Amino acid sequence: MSADSQNALVQLRKLITSSELGEGGQLPTERALAERLGVGRRALRAALDVLEEEGLVWRRQGKGTFIGQPPDPHGQIAADIIGGVDGASIMEARLCIEPMLAALAAARATATDVDQMRRLVDHIGLSPVTETAELWDGALHRLIARVAGNPILLTAFQLIDEMRVREDWQALRERVRSAQSLERSDREHRAIVEAIEAGDALAARRAMTAHLSRLAGALVALSSDSAAAEVTA
Repeated sequence: MSADSQNALVQLRKLITSSELGEGGQLPTERALAERLGVGRRALRAALDVLEEEGLVWRRQGKGTFIGQPPDPHGQIAADIIGGVDGASIMEARLCIEPMLAALAAARATATDVDQMRRLVDHIGLSPVTETAELWDGALHRLIARVAGNPILLTAFQLIDEMRVREDWQALRERVRSAQSLERSDREHRAIVEAIEAGDALAARRAMTAHLSRLAGALVALSSDSAAAEVTA
């Protein structure tokens, strides 16, 4: 890789962890990126190729470049179904499906898969704003689901994952997120990845269950507090 490409790669890594991204984690156009970074288009494309290989960005012809993992092709069906489902139902479904996906990932993950997971966990912790952290968090869970290698469960997961783009979900996540909860999530994510790396399906399943159970508990407590406040208001 040329010096220009290396320079572009370093700057792109900083950009994708910043808060300067478009809707849905979209990067600027290649022309705009090249001008912004002060590099040629060829060097920029080489750097983007590296990031895409690492699973940190994905590209779609005519649409642009986005951080994280590409959406499942069944996403529109999922969006139609998920529209009227509440957060409690979503968390129940996550607890049924994602621990099994983590267990399957432990049986099937390659060293490259685990490296990608670790990079995503690092990005979650380094993100300066909660919106960006949520994007990286989603990318981690999507990668685990893909590595699990079961297309039926992956489609079921996509139904759940569509919840992340809803404004009511974002508002709930924002209200339960704190410095302490972010630290706990970081430890939980690393425990999940460590179990997957070790090939320990039972440990991966338990780690994912513990992570999601804590989030579900926080959301339930928040909903209860809100309901009580409405009664006494």
